[in-house]
Amino acid sequence: YTPSGTPEQPQDCKHHTTLLVIHSMVLFSGTISLSLMMYMMKSSITSSTSIAVLNLIFTHFIYLLTVPFRIYYHAVERWSLGSDWCRVVSSMIHIHMYMSFLFYVIILVSRLVTFYRRAEREVSFKRGHAVIVSVVVWVLVLLVIPCIIYFYYGKMNSNRQNTKHCFDFGGHIRSAGKVFNYLICILVILVSLALVALQANAVRVLYRKHQRSCTFQHDFGAHLKSLCFAAIMTICFVPYHVFRLIYLEHLELQNVNEVFLSLTTFNCLDMLTFL
Repeated sequence: YTPSGTPEQPQDCKHHTTLLVIHSMVLFSGTISLSLMMYMMKSSITSSTSIAVLNLIFTHFIYLLTVPFRIYYHAVERWSLGSDWCRVVSSMIHIHMYMSFLFYVIILVSRLVTFYRRAEREVSFKRGHAVIVSVVVWVLVLLVIPCIIYFYYGKMNSNRQNTKHCFDFGGHIRSAGKVFNYLICILVILVSLALVALQANAVRVLYRKHQRSCTFQHDFGAHLKSLCFAAIMTICFVPYHVFRLIYLEHLELQNVNEVFLSLTTFNCLDMLTFL
């Protein structure tokens, strides 16, 4: 049923089925991916990049803890866990996406700096600095995000009488929020495309330099993995943000936006690039 009590349309049922399948696939494959990666990394935390990857693993782990609640909702097509928990679960998919994006940028930029500025490698980011930055980032997240969720995110929906539905806060995006969303979308698209282009160029240069022996070169392997990271970031995040530019002017496309948003979570499989 819709919030007004009228029967759901067939497209709403298809929407629930589609999201149920996507979230189930993400939970299953993401759990396997993280388990394999944590096993492989337990004895190799030696660089700033490894610290960033650990942060990425933790980000995926926190998000995957909330996926069963999404599966439950789309399976029964009814939310009965309260509006506050709905807001928390709903916000986690956005937190996961942008925290992942942040750590992707850190990993890729650190690799690109060592490639394009080889003469300054000795002043590259040290492990201790990476730990400090990680602590600062997570402290800010733990302090700021709960405040945003409590005072702003989905607040207008939490006051309504009917709480059967969840994850439908898009209709209350205000004008100031629209401007912020436009800026975020453009930033993510441009940064993703720029990083994948720079990383592809680094792989191209190394391939031309080593050619047949490139597969035996550590630098080439590292940058090839970084290119996979950049490709995953672009494939998972750019389509959603391109569509969101359209969605912000057509909020009736809420269900389609949810599907695009759910597809971003397939970046949980990024850990498989290390296998």
